Amino acid sequence: MSTPISKLFDLTGQVALVTGGSRGLGLQIAESLGEAGAKVMLTSRKAADLEEAAADLAAKGIDARWVAADASDPAQVQRVVDETLQRLGPIDILVNNAGATWGAPAEDYPLEAWDKVMNLNVRSMFLFSQAVGKASMIPRHKGRIINVASIAGLSGTLNMKFIAYGTSKGAAVNFTRTLAGEWGGHGITVNALAPGFFPSKMTKGTLEHFGAEKLAASAPLKRIGDDDDLKGAALLFASAAGKHITGQILAIDGGVSAVHGA
Repeated sequence: MSTPISKLFDLTGQVALVTGGSRGLGLQIAESLGEAGAKVMLTSRKAADLEEAAADLAAKGIDARWVAADASDPAQVQRVVDETLQRLGPIDILVNNAGATWGAPAEDYPLEAWDKVMNLNVRSMFLFSQAVGKASMIPRHKGRIINVASIAGLSGTLNMKFIAYGTSKGAAVNFTRTLAGEWGGHGITVNALAPGFFPSKMTKGTLEHFGAEKLAASAPLKRIGDDDDLKGAALLFASAAGKHITGQILAIDGGVSAVHGA
């Protein structure tokens, strides 16, 4: 007997941990999961931003908590996972969204900047997946991991000058595929969202430099992303509606990657 579509997308009673969840794409995804019924734990480095984000979600009727931590530090990652388990219960959904970027020509790119971007964008994804997998998903033989990659991880670029960011998002793509293969036998799905240009603190400089209208003009849909455009895809990957989908990378970019060779 088939399941009603409303039940397939229902996350009532589930627990979602969202890294980089205090603003931007992470907060948009957290809102989507919370609106579908999940209890949400937000984490990022800045307590004030987290407190504000959790309050915004709570005002919409979402059960949202927060814990501040550095996502690239193993001890702090474990603390976040432990606190989530203690305060909300077993973790059903992990969203690896924490990330950073740094703009500079490759030939002059500072090693410090390279390490910062790679540690937050790649190391944290591994640390959280490993910690949540061992503590909650593998023992319970179920789980949903959603990694936030980027269309920057699907192809190179002519003029963005973000060698570490592009490299890290390419790593996120293959991390997703590799972990999906390894953990599928545990009943865990691992998928990635690959956003194009969305307004956020991270993309502010790029949008100002190139212009939102110019970037929109390069997309078949003639627009950049907005505050709703990740919600449906995130919910698909997080819910029973996506239970037979794993190892997939979904570009949410207005068609940019389809026509520009990614």
